[in-house]
Amino acid sequence: FKQKTAYEISLGLVGSEMCIRDSATGADLAVGIGQADITEIDWITTAADKSEGFTLSAKVIFNENVTVSGTPTLSVTNGNQGTGSGRGPHVLAYASGTGTNELTFSLAIAADNAATNADDVLSFGANPLAHAGGSTIVDTAGGGNATITSSAGIGTAAGTITVVA
Repeated sequence: FKQKTAYEISLGLVGSEMCIRDSATGADLAVGIGQADITEIDWITTAADKSEGFTLSAKVIFNENVTVSGTPTLSVTNGNQGTGSGRGPHVLAYASGTGTNELTFSLAIAADNAATNADDVLSFGANPLAHAGGSTIVDTAGGGNATITSSAGIGTAAGTITVVA
C-alpha cells in the first residue's frame, strides 16, 4: 500500500465520491460528499411502434448511489407531432435500481392506444423526475435527499424517440 498525497487522491475522484481504505482491515470504504445529483437521463427503449404497442423505458443516472422508497416517476413529453392533440405527458414509474446510481423507469403502452400517434416525438424536458405519492430518493452514503431537479440540457442529451405506425 502506497500512501498518497491529497493531490494524488483528488486526481482519482469521480463525481462526488472517493475511496478511503480502512488501515485496520484494508477494506475500501466509499464516501459520498454532498448530495446525489442527476448526471444523465437516457432512453433504454430504442423504438416505439403504435400498432404493436411498446414499453417506454429510461434510466436516470446519479453521481452517487441512491436508495428509493415508494414509486417516484419520470415524465416523458409527447410533442404531439402526429395527427390530433392532447396526448401525453407519459409518466414512467420507478422499476428498479435502489442502492445503485442508476434507476430504471418504465411504462407499457398497449397496441393502438390513444396515448400516442404515429410521428409523435417523445423526449425529456427539464425536471422530469418527481416524488409521487410520498416516494423518496435519498443519497445512500449521506442519507440526505437526492437532488431530483435537472436542466433541460440533460433531458435533451437523451435524444428523442419517434413513434411509428
